[in-house]
Amino acid sequence: MDKIDRKILRELQLDGRLSNQELAQRVNLSPSPCLRRVRRLEEQKVIRGYTAVVDQKAYGYPITVFARVALERHDTETVAEFERRVKEIDEIIDCFLMTGQRDYLLRVVASSLEDYERFVRDTLHTIPGIGSIDTSFAYGVVKRSPALPQT
Repeated sequence: MDKIDRKILRELQLDGRLSNQELAQRVNLSPSPCLRRVRRLEEQKVIRGYTAVVDQKAYGYPITVFARVALERHDTETVAEFERRVKEIDEIIDCFLMTGQRDYLLRVVASSLEDYERFVRDTLHTIPGIGSIDTSFAYGVVKRSPALPQT
């Protein structure tokens, strides 16, 4: 991947609806080579897909919660069951395997504090093997970027 590929990726991350013509202009290529590069990046799975960025509040989920989860046990079965169940839960937007005192960091969205409480009681607590859950509520966003660093 060269500098031009990185420019293409940056522009597409910022606006995935760019026409090939506009993209080519922004990265100083003619349209045909630009399209060939985009297709190659797609074939190589560098570009994994295209999506719409939806406003979380407008969609009805104004609350962002970060839940740190520690498992009671770390045997293969407990870990596999936890990860399988997390993948099935729509309110969990991201799940990261962590180092440190907690095993996982979940980014969860909720429509209200009551909704999050229901989620913890009726959904998260039903997953076997959870030892503890530590929750922090985000009350603002300082930066959220769709684009990876260009360098």
